[in-house]
Amino acid sequence: MLKLFTLLVAAGIASPALANDTMAEVKTGGLIFAQSDDVSMAEEDLFISSSEVRVDYVFENVSDKDVESLVAFPMPDITGQVDNNSAISDYDSDNFLHFSTVQDGRPITAKLQQRVVSLGIDVTDEFAKNGIPVLPYSQKTAEALAKLPEAVRKDWIARGLVYPMDEGDAKISLVPLWTLRSTYWWRTVFPAKKKVSVQHRYQPAVGGTVAISFLDGGEPKGERFEEYSRKYCLDGDFVRVAQQRAREAEAGGANYTESWISYVLSTGANWAGPIRRFQLTVDKGKPGNLISFCGSNVQKTGPTTFRMTSEDFDPEKDLDILILNPPEAAQ
Repeated sequence: MLKLFTLLVAAGIASPALANDTMAEVKTGGLIFAQSDDVSMAEEDLFISSSEVRVDYVFENVSDKDVESLVAFPMPDITGQVDNNSAISDYDSDNFLHFSTVQDGRPITAKLQQRVVSLGIDVTDEFAKNGIPVLPYSQKTAEALAKLPEAVRKDWIARGLVYPMDEGDAKISLVPLWTLRSTYWWRTVFPAKKKVSVQHRYQPAVGGTVAISFLDGGEPKGERFEEYSRKYCLDGDFVRVAQQRAREAEAGGANYTESWISYVLSTGANWAGPIRRFQLTVDKGKPGNLISFCGSNVQKTGPTTFRMTSEDFDPEKDLDILILNPPEAAQ
C-alpha cells in the first residue's frame, strides 16, 4: 500500500533565489510548503559557483510504507527591471537555467509549470489571453509587448506590470516588471526503509553591480553596509580590502564589481529530523576574487574553494554569497 503526499524540491537564488528541498502539497493556486514525518534528508552535498550549482541529496524513507510523491523543483524567480543586470545566457528558452535532474542514476524528464506574478497577484491567464511570452528578458516577449492593444498597454502600465521606456523619436518600449515563477515537477516513489539519491544541476542567475555598492563615500557605514554585514557576514579584513579597492577606483583605476548568489537552505528543515550530513562547497571563481558568506567552521580547500561540513545540520537561515570581482587586468 502506498502512502501519498506531495514533495517539493525547491531550488533557488540570487536575487533570483535558489532553494533547498522541502515538502509541499497541491492546493488551488499551486504548491504549498508542508512538512514530512516519513522522509528524511540523510545527506546533502551542495556546490555553488557563479557558473554552476550542483546539489546531491540522499533521502531516506524512515517509515514502513512506500511513499508515492509529486516531486517539484521551483527555479529562481526572474523579475523584470528597468536596468537588467541578471546573468542569464538563454533568455528565449523555457529551461533558461539549463536545469537537469537524475534520480538513482536515471535521468528524469520533468514537466514545467510557469506562473506570472505582479504585486503578489497571479496574472498568468492575462498573458495567455494576450499572447505574451512569460520570460521577462526574452526578445519574443519584447516583440509581443510592442503589439499590445492600446487599452491593455495603458492598463498594464497603470498596474505596474510594465514600464514605458522612451527610446526617442516618439518611440516607447515596454520594459517588463513582472516576476516569473517556474517549477519543474515529476512523480516518484520512496520505497519503505530505503534510500534514494537525487542530483540537480543548473546555471545560477547571478545578480550584481558594476561597482562596490556597500560603502558610503568609501566608508563602511549606512543602511546598505548594515544590510550587507548581516546578509554576508562581512569581517574587518574583507571590508578593509574593499575600501582599498574603492580608493584605487576613485584614483582612476577600474571598478571592482559585485556578484550575488543566494540559496534557500532553510526549507531543508521541513524534512523528518535534521540533515544528518551536510557539506557546502563554494567556489569564488578566480584567485583574485574576494568572497564573503555566513558559515561555521569554513575551511579554505583550494585557491578558489571553501568548504563547510556539519552533522545533524538544522538550517535556520538561508545562504547568501557576495563575490567582489577585480578588473580583468588584475585577475
